[in-house]
Amino acid sequence: MELNLYFWIILATVVGLHLLDTIAESLNLKALRPELPDQFKDVFDQEKYAKSQNYTRETTRFGILESTFHLILFLGFWFLGGFGWLDGIIRGWGFGSIVNGLLFFSVLYLTTFLSSLPFTIHDTFKIEAKYGFNKTTKGTFIADQIRGLALGALIGLPLLALILWLFESVENAWLWAWIAVTVFMLLMVYLAPRFIMPLYNKFSPLDDEALKAEIAKMSEECEFPLQEVQIMDGSKRSAKSNAFFTGFGKNRKIALFDTLVEKHTHPELVAVLAHEIGHFKRKHILQGIGLSILQVGIIFFLLGLFVNNDGLCRAFGVEQTSTYASFVFFLMLYKPVGKVLSIGMSILSRKNEFEADAYAAEVTGSPESLVSALKKLSSDNLSNLTPHPFYVFMNYSHPPMTERLAALEQA
Repeated sequence: MELNLYFWIILATVVGLHLLDTIAESLNLKALRPELPDQFKDVFDQEKYAKSQNYTRETTRFGILESTFHLILFLGFWFLGGFGWLDGIIRGWGFGSIVNGLLFFSVLYLTTFLSSLPFTIHDTFKIEAKYGFNKTTKGTFIADQIRGLALGALIGLPLLALILWLFESVENAWLWAWIAVTVFMLLMVYLAPRFIMPLYNKFSPLDDEALKAEIAKMSEECEFPLQEVQIMDGSKRSAKSNAFFTGFGKNRKIALFDTLVEKHTHPELVAVLAHEIGHFKRKHILQGIGLSILQVGIIFFLLGLFVNNDGLCRAFGVEQTSTYASFVFFLMLYKPVGKVLSIGMSILSRKNEFEADAYAAEVTGSPESLVSALKKLSSDNLSNLTPHPFYVFMNYSHPPMTERLAALEQA
């Protein structure tokens, strides 16, 4: 391990970002207030509000514990020469560079997965269960983990092999890798609703004819070509509620959690769907896809500048430079850039949420229905009603609920 410029930059980055996140989490805890905001007195009582604050405290503190553990584990592995040791073992098996790269990535990924598993188990079966959210059985949990690993290997490894080959064999590899990953991303957006998501959840047609008629009427008024609305068995894993828009073309659909349908009135559900349609009508879906593609292009362009960088590899104790090792270490060097881009994307996302809310209020002619739905979601999900502004700035993809309600009340 060489204490060069790359070493100090990456060390400062990983420790600095961890401290920054911990400060944001701590400020968020200090922002909790015992007084229930007046806007929510119709859906929270004092006992449930206290429960939501306890939930925020426990999940936040557990998250800090987990992130600190992983930081210590990473620094220990790094400082003890773990990356060089692993690279030496894999090279000793005598495979080619691409297979070596796949093995290097796989071992690091599995190590991260296994070290995270106890935290995931505790979060799912202790914390989420304690607050009445967890509905996941042990069998479902195990099946989810196996499916995730299998899909990662089946889909991720061939794509990684292609990228490694491009950077080892083709000029302007960053551009070709960008094109390849863009095609892959668009393919996943199209295919995931039909082939991947059903592996985890059951999607059923909406069978409430009255609600279906109200949705069809609203979609027609919005001039939105809605293929279908499906009910997803979200209650299979959690009592929390949600709705989401997925796919495009003939695979475009809106999915409602069964828990959402059970707890909301027809006007509230129509308002939630109008919000999702608002994202489509305001071009937020295309905007998000476009920005994601642009971000991938930035990553590959910068990666092309650091491939086979001797100093970067030596900073991690890897003496024999390789494309695959450069990939792993570059991702650590990229962290501050990724954080800045992530904050920028979150700022844009919060703006888009306000626009979708305003669209739903306009097309339904009833802001009150969306207000009521959002309040119920806050109560059912034990949301933090008083997040700290810095934490919102760093992490929130949606505006704080008080701000959304205030905007809707002015609509």
